Amino acid sequence: MTSSRGGIRTWLLGIWSGLALLYLFIPIFIVVLYSFNDNQGRFNFTWQGFTLKHWQHPFSNPDLTTALQNSLLIALITVVISVVLGTFMALALVRYGFRGKAVTDLFVFLPLATPEVVLGASLLGLFLTLHVGTGMATIVIAHVMFTVSYVVVTVRARLEGMDRHIEEAAMDLGATEFSTFRRVTLPLIAPGVASAALLAAAISVDDYVVTSFNAGQTQTFPLFIFGATRQGVPAEVNVLATILLVAVLVLMGLNVLAQRARARRDLRATGGVPGGGVHGVEAGEDVALELAGASARG
Repeated sequence: MTSSRGGIRTWLLGIWSGLALLYLFIPIFIVVLYSFNDNQGRFNFTWQGFTLKHWQHPFSNPDLTTALQNSLLIALITVVISVVLGTFMALALVRYGFRGKAVTDLFVFLPLATPEVVLGASLLGLFLTLHVGTGMATIVIAHVMFTVSYVVVTVRARLEGMDRHIEEAAMDLGATEFSTFRRVTLPLIAPGVASAALLAAAISVDDYVVTSFNAGQTQTFPLFIFGATRQGVPAEVNVLATILLVAVLVLMGLNVLAQRARARRDLRATGGVPGGGVHGVEAGEDVALELAGASARG
């Protein structure tokens, strides 16, 4: 009787989870589907037939192409700056104790809890007070301000799950702090850093609210789409959005495959012991010594 009830719960939970995922993915399916819509007017909101003509010339709209280029350039600069700052902030928060650490934690999580309208309006007020003209530079500053928090949280979670004995073994064998970071710490936290970079890039490309306050005359992909809804949304918007979606999915898949390959390599290095127990600790120490020795020799 108990097993049958457990089976019913599992079945109902599976159905509920499937419906929730379907609800989340329906808008994405619509965007992809309407990239193949043979729309005859200015708006691409009604299905009128299947066509591939929009995919033949996805960059035919120069304003849309410029907006996408601006978004990608802003995202690239934002990712580089926020990943560097966020990774070292996470290292400081996890590895060291210092006065004001609790306050620093508060300021890290504050942008995550603050409404975007408040962030955008506050930054605009700051730029106007300092007589800074709004444009691409102010967009980058705004994006770095709130994406660095996501990077800190993501990399910090990776660091807190890492065995510090590996770094200590490297330095005991003569490796400098920089060499230990470059040869030991960074490869171990690389999956977390890559995940943080993808997350920061997706948030930067997607942001509309904060960008609208600080863009000036600079047009980004979300700003173009919002403006086009009043005059006519070209189907090329759906095409480029689909291309971005596929690119992000491919990068996410490559990141997952890289993490699994590293996990299999570490499992082989530990003699098939995934961790835990006395044997897992001893195997982990052997791997640590190998990594530390390579770091010291480097």
